[in-house]
Amino acid sequence: MTASPTVRLDVPQDDLFGIHNLPYGVYSLPGRAPRVGTRYGGHVVDLATLLGDEVFAGPSLNPFMAQGHDRWVQARSAIAGALRGEIPREAVHSAAEVTLHLPFDVADYVDFYASEHHAANLGRLFRPDNPEPLMPNWKHLPVGYHGRAASVVVSGTDIIRPAGQRKGPTDPAPVFGPSTRLDIEAELGFVVGTGNALGEPVAAGQAERHLFGVVLFNDWSARDIQAWEYVPLGPNLGKSFASTVSPWVVPLLALTEARVPTPVQVPEVLPYLALDAPWGLDIDLEVEWNGEVVSRPPYSAMYWSPAQMLAHLTVNGAPTRTGDLFASGTVSGPDKEQRGAFIELTWGGAQPVTVAGRQRTFLEDGDEVVLRATAPGPGGTRIGFGEARGRVVPARHGREG
Repeated sequence: MTASPTVRLDVPQDDLFGIHNLPYGVYSLPGRAPRVGTRYGGHVVDLATLLGDEVFAGPSLNPFMAQGHDRWVQARSAIAGALRGEIPREAVHSAAEVTLHLPFDVADYVDFYASEHHAANLGRLFRPDNPEPLMPNWKHLPVGYHGRAASVVVSGTDIIRPAGQRKGPTDPAPVFGPSTRLDIEAELGFVVGTGNALGEPVAAGQAERHLFGVVLFNDWSARDIQAWEYVPLGPNLGKSFASTVSPWVVPLLALTEARVPTPVQVPEVLPYLALDAPWGLDIDLEVEWNGEVVSRPPYSAMYWSPAQMLAHLTVNGAPTRTGDLFASGTVSGPDKEQRGAFIELTWGGAQPVTVAGRQRTFLEDGDEVVLRATAPGPGGTRIGFGEARGRVVPARHGREG
């Protein structure tokens, strides 16, 4: 019997998708069904072929994630070991020649509001006469709301301008039509690999055994629809029409070098949110608008940590499942050029920014927004997250009035 051809992949260690990263995604070739792969340099490597494990032969990461933390550790070690040697040529595909898909089946979705800088800026915008920009609960718990899992889409999916009710400050009555204040929110999304049973909360100190990985997350937001609907129950149609995720899930196991302390939390948090060493992530995001970088939000500035968000999400006994997704809320830093939403960057539209030579506030049809990010890896390397890309296309229904 003739041995199958093999190949050795020569990928520099400082490549954003080098041996220290090894993210998971779902890809397909023309005429073939989607399968799970890893990105290694400019290649997508089929994991079922590489490891001989059929859990990777399907169109979703969920079966693998459901195997649990110990299996994630073992698989990551096996992938790295295999890629350091000769591997089957049939497992290797050019990243430029594959189609990338939503990497996991989203079971449920919650969005948080974890940036103090973002929350304070919006408080100043919405409540200018209140000397305290944060609501009284904000520093006691990670504020969040439940979103719509079915409208989470993979990078590259067009974003249809949503229609809905809106009412300006001087309008005598609400009108219906396409949103005129369409915005973005640059966030990170955290993927739950194994969930908790009903009535059994996840302790903050155990959260990382449940958290599989991290994606870029753009929570597209119709600010005019949101402003009219959100009192008293919070965001609904202004948020539920689309959220874009990157196609590569960077394992939490790859982000050891990116761990940093969270900002000091005052007042002291309640015991269920307490950690001996509260950890955040030193991840640098980049927001590109029509080819021009307009913001560089630092995730290291986030007040609430991923572990605290998961602990709060489940403290009432709510269950989570494999494939649940929770997002951080807009990532913003203390400086103007670090604001992760256009409502914040342009101060509600009052301070336009220049994009490709034009003064801009909110999104127009045809605009494209791309989120990118990197994090520190071992030995001074950087780890890449790929991109979350979306282009706004005209509303398909709804009329003015």
